[in-house]
Amino acid sequence: MRSYKPHSHRHTAEIEQELSAIAGSPISVGLTPHAIEMVRGILSTVHARVSPELKDVDIWKAYRSFYSGSPFVRLVKDQGTLYRFPEPKPLIGTNFADIGFDVDREKGRIIVMSAIDNLVKGSGGQG
Repeated sequence: MRSYKPHSHRHTAEIEQELSAIAGSPISVGLTPHAIEMVRGILSTVHARVSPELKDVDIWKAYRSFYSGSPFVRLVKDQGTLYRFPEPKPLIGTNFADIGFDVDREKGRIIVMSAIDNLVKGSGGQG
């Protein structure tokens, strides 16, 4: 496994554009996708600054509200299972996009992870 394009990834601008439109003010993020020696799947990590006072419950509410009409988006953050955060492996052959997060209160940032089967989602699936 290796980091792929640790900064200035070509999709960062799209993420910032959409988040800024939702927030109504400019949002800056750092995106680091990871290349994994496997046949399929993508795991990405996005960092954004947030207020250290932000509560997990508020983040959950925001994600659930935003993705309420998206049956293939799943929120993943389970302390008691093997798949605590999103991973590509359990998504092989599915249309699911798993999203998880953790908050680094000391640094005032949220770390959002997402995983998909890139042969189903994106250009592979459209083909």
